[in-house]
Amino acid sequence: MVVTSVGSNVKQKLVAALAACALTACSSQAVPQRDDGITDVVVTTPILYDLASHVAGDRARVTALMPPGADPHTHEPTLRDVRNVANADVAFTNYMLLEPQSLIRTVDESVRPGVPVVTLAEEAARYGGKVIPLVEDITLDSIWLGLRVNGTGKDKGATRASEVKLNALAVRGPGDMTGFVTSTFGTPEIFFNSADGFGNDYTTLPVDAHTHMSWSFTKPGIYELDLQATLDGKESLGEATVTFAVGVNPQATGKKVLNQGHEDIAVNVDTGGISIVGDSGDHATGDVVIAVPNTTLQQIPGTPEFRFLGKPGTETFLLPQAVLGKHVHGELDPHLWHNVANAIAYVKLIRDHLIAVDPAGARDYERNTDQYLAELAEVDEYMRESINAIPEARRHLVTTHDGYHYLGDAYGISIAGFVTPNPSVEASTRDLIALTHTLENLQVPAVFLEPNLARRSGTLTETAHRLNIQVCRIYGDSFDEEIHSYTAMMRYNADSLHRCLTA
Repeated sequence: MVVTSVGSNVKQKLVAALAACALTACSSQAVPQRDDGITDVVVTTPILYDLASHVAGDRARVTALMPPGADPHTHEPTLRDVRNVANADVAFTNYMLLEPQSLIRTVDESVRPGVPVVTLAEEAARYGGKVIPLVEDITLDSIWLGLRVNGTGKDKGATRASEVKLNALAVRGPGDMTGFVTSTFGTPEIFFNSADGFGNDYTTLPVDAHTHMSWSFTKPGIYELDLQATLDGKESLGEATVTFAVGVNPQATGKKVLNQGHEDIAVNVDTGGISIVGDSGDHATGDVVIAVPNTTLQQIPGTPEFRFLGKPGTETFLLPQAVLGKHVHGELDPHLWHNVANAIAYVKLIRDHLIAVDPAGARDYERNTDQYLAELAEVDEYMRESINAIPEARRHLVTTHDGYHYLGDAYGISIAGFVTPNPSVEASTRDLIALTHTLENLQVPAVFLEPNLARRSGTLTETAHRLNIQVCRIYGDSFDEEIHSYTAMMRYNADSLHRCLTA
């Protein structure tokens, strides 16, 4: 589905274009297109579509690649998207790894030469936007080990569409070892599994990105994992061996022991090489050992999706993914729009880039922007007043999606917790225990669900109902049939937070 905004002046031009089309016996018209004299704006997400449409007004045609209700983290491009981008005069993305790499690559590679591709989140600071880092502060009783790509690789010809491929070459140890990601709704994606060999065991990451991983081991002992990294599957970035001490004394290896905090197996795309980077600093892989304590023993779930770990009901050593769900991200939180001041920065950016590609429309774009900025200022004040009216002791947000730090930072509400719904482990995960403690200790009166997750959020809804806590709606990344504009979304969230947290 493609969403397109066409104003009255644009409609007149379209009528003329269709008439010309009939005279030349053409059978269909592409939207957008190059030869009808209309400035075409392509955006990735429904939220950006709404912001850009208010700036464009009747002067330009705005097309969204994602339909309302789509998850911007997972939307895959279509052939129609390629065509629409190819006909655009300017393209706007959010990025900061919000949209999937495949969609960003489609935009970057499909625009005509000279057509600007604007990454709004990365330019917002020039217009007063505030960008905050991703803070990953989940308390773990063992190390949290992920994967990371450091650097941009520009000297090697890399672009933001480039990827680093990390191959698992071999595992030496007393048992089998697996690296995997558990997706948002419980489906594991396997990076490597030593039990079935190493014919095609790899994962990919965009440049300057990070992802969470789970690591399992079937028996106690010392394991060595051999890895190889390449840029875009071609240029070598180095090889390394990572050592794990599973259920045994890690000091016996004579290496520095890493047993807590956040660490990553990191590939440096600028200088080459693989190292361990994180809370304890930067270490050569040969100098450290990853400790996997006996406290990480867990029962293998009985669901078929996890049979690759071993026989259901038996135990495996598991370094857990600290955030359950496939979530590749950069160092900065991409959900800027939950602070209205950042949406204002986006709108100003869109205005100036539209003026740059269509100078004749400058007065229209400036007038439209001024009117919309006044509306956004009112929404910002409404958010502030609504949340300030919530008793301070109750200003705690618990939801399924870790995307509301900007809302909390701007309007004074604490992000008390988030849970990614995963029905395969609802009954026994540490996430469920932590969620219960959070709700009980803070006496949270309500939890909040995004509409597109409501049907599949058993972990949060069942816990809330068991504790007699109400479940309320909040909008995060997209719209639906009820809410189809940015200002309506923000006002709805303000009302929902105020109503449910003061009840």
